[in-house]
Amino acid sequence: MLAQQRQQAILERVRSSGGVRVADLVRELGVSDMTIRRDLEVLAERGLLEKVHGGATAAGPGSTEEPGFAAKSARQQPEKEAIARQAARLVRPGTAIALSAGTTTWTLAHFVTDVPELTVITNSVRIADVFHRSPRADRTVVLTGGVRTPSDALVGPVAVAAIRGLHVDTLFLGVHGMSSRAGFTTPNLLEAETDRELVASAHRLVVPADHTKWGTVGISTIARLSEAHVVISDPGLPQEAREEISAQAGELVIAEPEQDRQVAGR
Repeated sequence: MLAQQRQQAILERVRSSGGVRVADLVRELGVSDMTIRRDLEVLAERGLLEKVHGGATAAGPGSTEEPGFAAKSARQQPEKEAIARQAARLVRPGTAIALSAGTTTWTLAHFVTDVPELTVITNSVRIADVFHRSPRADRTVVLTGGVRTPSDALVGPVAVAAIRGLHVDTLFLGVHGMSSRAGFTTPNLLEAETDRELVASAHRLVVPADHTKWGTVGISTIARLSEAHVVISDPGLPQEAREEISAQAGELVIAEPEQDRQVAGR
């Protein structure tokens, strides 16, 4: 087997299982330990995997990698539903809210369709469609224009111009990642600019984000952790993250998926 074929086989194994051990590759491919380690070094230098002690794992997402809406919506569904239910409790009748694009905010939209006299500002076609499918005469929905991103956000100068000058009671901000150093981030520069305008328009900032967002850093910061009045996450959020968010944000709320399902079934 040529080196290129062997490295491709290694890469396919990593992508399918998430990681490999050197000892297993030596046995399966019938080559020396040194040969496998050299292959892993080559693949790591190309950014195709990450070397770890005794093997390798799949490369983490880059700061500009932006998964599509369908791919993201399939992840952490129970956690997102619990977070959305908790966030919906912060929505009061007769208020103006903004929902930025995202799968968690899209889930939240389903839980507030019955809130009376609600004004909704959004830069998400999918979120606007949720309200379109559940019409109310006493509800106003404002959909910004803009350029569509892979995650179905409408961004850019048109979206920014539509948002500028608006004032909402609460913004529910969907984020790609969050960290102590970078704050709340996105892999899309135009989306960051648009979301920053949404943050500026809001009296209260609520960030519904599942635990997998912690430690993920997109290329551009939307807001600092300290700018969030409420962060809603799930029990999978690491203790270190809980301490950091609690120290910087106004409030951290942990939404329990099992508890929420029991409440829903009553």
